[in-house]
Amino acid sequence: MNIAILSRDPKLYSTRRLKEAGEKRGHKVEIIDHMKCVLLIEKKNPMVWYNGRRLDYFDAIIPRIGASVTFYGAAVVRQFEMMKVFTAVESQALIRSRDKLRSLQILSRAGLGLPKTIFMDYSRDTEGVIEAVGGAPVIIKLLEGTQGLGVVMAENKKAAQSVIEAFHGVKTRIIVQEYIKEAKGSDIRAFVVNGEVVGAMKRQATREGEFRSNLHRGGVASVVKLDRHEKHAALEATKKMGLGVAGVDMLPSKRGPLIIEVNSSPGLEGIEGATKVDIAGKIYQYLEKHAGKKKIQKDKINA
Repeated sequence: MNIAILSRDPKLYSTRRLKEAGEKRGHKVEIIDHMKCVLLIEKKNPMVWYNGRRLDYFDAIIPRIGASVTFYGAAVVRQFEMMKVFTAVESQALIRSRDKLRSLQILSRAGLGLPKTIFMDYSRDTEGVIEAVGGAPVIIKLLEGTQGLGVVMAENKKAAQSVIEAFHGVKTRIIVQEYIKEAKGSDIRAFVVNGEVVGAMKRQATREGEFRSNLHRGGVASVVKLDRHEKHAALEATKKMGLGVAGVDMLPSKRGPLIIEVNSSPGLEGIEGATKVDIAGKIYQYLEKHAGKKKIQKDKINA
């Protein structure tokens, strides 16, 4: 099959792994910078142009869209969808996953475990907000933060009030979440492909005073076996978000796994390193199962 990886940086580990894995399986794989794509919108003839040529020959795409370019990246994915190209991550699911508030509302409606979370419109009742999530310490997050950036832990009520008021002062929207003490600076990432957990790792913060377990923040990863509650939470969260490929981040707690994020462009380096599983290959199996059928049907029509 002809497959495009939508990525702005061909040197990134995940992009390189996906290209290598696809070529190893006999596919023609091309890395396309989605921000350089031009979208032609015409009645019954949608098209994507790239460096002066038409991208009308792909059977499937693997979106690796950064959070800062979600709007245009999703538009490019949507254009490929209009061209009947199979995508590992659908445009609507991508947009849904990047909206932290909307994601939490969807997961809450599905009855999945979540940390107590407050979203407000610059409320002055900061004391009431802090108490509503169980009191200090609390976690304060920017709505568009990634990889642990834009996440602050306020250890006491005074510090929490100061941080909230500072963000509100510059008209920055935030969410405030309860601090899960028993997690002890760790979380679990379950990697889901096509309705199956294909790998899971525990991430642990190592620096003293650091509560973020993100590998980009110096956390370390180790393989972990999910219990049935964690597995159910990961699969159900992915399903409710409408994602074919996802990284589901959960905190262990006394009341079961609590989901903190469902990532639509999860990195491969940490999970492959911890589990020794060919996660990139699992993604191609997903594409082959779905896009491969469409290609066979198309070839028969054109024969």
